Amino acid sequence: MEFTPPRIAGSGLYVGAMWLWHDVDHLAFHVDAVRVGSELFRTEDQFTRVALELSQQAATSVTALRERFRALPDVARYLTSRPVRRGFLWDSFDSGIAAALLGDPDTARDHFERVLREDPLAPWMVDAQEKTRELHAIAADRDAVIAWVTRAVDSCRSRLGLDPVPLGIR
Repeated sequence: MEFTPPRIAGSGLYVGAMWLWHDVDHLAFHVDAVRVGSELFRTEDQFTRVALELSQQAATSVTALRERFRALPDVARYLTSRPVRRGFLWDSFDSGIAAALLGDPDTARDHFERVLREDPLAPWMVDAQEKTRELHAIAADRDAVIAWVTRAVDSCRSRLGLDPVPLGIR
């Protein structure tokens, strides 16, 4: 979730889910980047009500995302059921990771191969394909995939300034 001010005093809100295995140093919305409200600041009383409403909408949206993605099979079902879109490299990357985490190396490799067929037109694509080659090679070893994802998530959480995940939650 990200509160976003308009160009003048006020606030709006984006709510979405982020796959932390991307290991980036910025927020990214991979699912449901929904903008909720865009309110201008007029008075403290008026804006206090606006802030409360935005926080309530945020809580509702976050709860809905948590219910939608309760466990890894829910995430994998969502990711692998989306239609394949050429040029949307991250769709296949994410689907491949989810399938590999569930122990389905054939589906994982199929998605990873889609990533590798994309023309790397930018440095970030070259980097994504390097990660994909690594994941493709270990797709049949679920423990190795879990270790790779754990390292990526831990690194991403650190880069975003988030607390580490307690060992009992993994």
